[in-house]
Amino acid sequence: MADYDYDLFVIGAGSGGVRAARLTALDGKKVAVAEEYRVGGTCVIRGCVPKKFMVMASEVSHALEIAEGYGWSFDNARFDWPTFLEAKDVEIARLSGIYAANLGKAGVELVHGRAVLKDAHTVEIVGKNQTFTAEKILIATGGRPWKPESLPGIEHAITSEEAFHLPELPKRILIAGGGYIAVEFAGIFAGLGVETTLIYRGPNILRGFDDDVRAHLAGEIEKRGIKVVLGCQHEKIEKTAAGLVNHLENGMKLEADVVMFATGRIPYVKDLGLEAAGVELNDEGAIKVDPYSKTTADNIWAIGDVTDRMNLTPVAIREAVAFHQTVYRGNPQHFDYEAVATAVFSQPPVGVVGLSESEARRSCSNGVDVYVTRFRPMKYAFTGSDERVLMKLVVDADSQRVVGVHIVGPESPEMIQLAAIAVKAGLTKAQWDATCAVHPTMAEELVTLKEKQSGATSAG
Repeated sequence: MADYDYDLFVIGAGSGGVRAARLTALDGKKVAVAEEYRVGGTCVIRGCVPKKFMVMASEVSHALEIAEGYGWSFDNARFDWPTFLEAKDVEIARLSGIYAANLGKAGVELVHGRAVLKDAHTVEIVGKNQTFTAEKILIATGGRPWKPESLPGIEHAITSEEAFHLPELPKRILIAGGGYIAVEFAGIFAGLGVETTLIYRGPNILRGFDDDVRAHLAGEIEKRGIKVVLGCQHEKIEKTAAGLVNHLENGMKLEADVVMFATGRIPYVKDLGLEAAGVELNDEGAIKVDPYSKTTADNIWAIGDVTDRMNLTPVAIREAVAFHQTVYRGNPQHFDYEAVATAVFSQPPVGVVGLSESEARRSCSNGVDVYVTRFRPMKYAFTGSDERVLMKLVVDADSQRVVGVHIVGPESPEMIQLAAIAVKAGLTKAQWDATCAVHPTMAEELVTLKEKQSGATSAG
């Protein structure tokens, strides 16, 4: 250690980097973490936390509609964007402060600035004339939004990061993209009263999700007033006195006040100095790592979105724990990416764990059993709403293990967390059926599904 300033230097103070730094420092190692923006990273500062606040704010309008069906009346109910932004920013600052304080309590030195690699053991803080050496380095710089820079007029478009700080709420917004970020922000803006259009080049939204989920959600978000245009993409964006005119490749012209691109995120590796340190990228532009998060440099590891394995905050945290156990506790561990639950905070939301039907058909040698139900939630009984919940179980026909659970509807993110325990434990459909229902709830449908979908069982 005498030859280095630190035992461990972490680049990036997001959820993964902070957890790894704290655990290592608490073991008595000398640790520093560098952050070029604010402590907390994508999730806390410009991702899932502020987004969830925006989702909750936008859901109120739908709740008011439901309440009227139950006899409530509201006069002059209105939403004030500046008031919300101020409250959101105060809470984000508080959370960032907690992250920074916890680093300090653990004995981690926080370096404010952009760290780049000069060689395998040396980092430089750009513009501050500071250089540090470390025995080991952990890269946890996360990802950033991507947009097509060659598209004419792209300079007029924003990404999700700017959406958190719009000076005023637009009257019309066009969102390009079909992934979870796009559908989440479409729900947010529509719920806040913005005329919202979602365009996507593919045949349906949420590529990679179960086909029933994709089709069901596309129909449900249209019921919330979102216009969905599929199978097309931008040709150019033209700024006019009336707004931004979106020229699409199918000949359509759509006018909006704000254009937001949610067309994916890429690992944040630009100008990081990876080549100088012997750290290689994979074919997708992410840092190449082995199952234990070790890079192609012997003393450098990487975790989280910068490795583009499974880009979820809880996964980055678990990768950080595995790194610490492997490197500093002599207990080699790697994270198990099978049956990780995830949620899309669309409106209505989606909860998923395990395999889609098509994935299961490919991996289950003797086919699958599929159980599906669609129904109107009890809470809509008085409202006249035709919104429907989708629940789907995918079962390995041989072992009868439930290998996939898919829910679209109110509270699905809460339900899927508990369903994930059963899927991860490998419980069978018979064990699900043996579980007594809680009545009246939506979740009881998960343990009362008895009839297989017609023609569901077939070879993969």
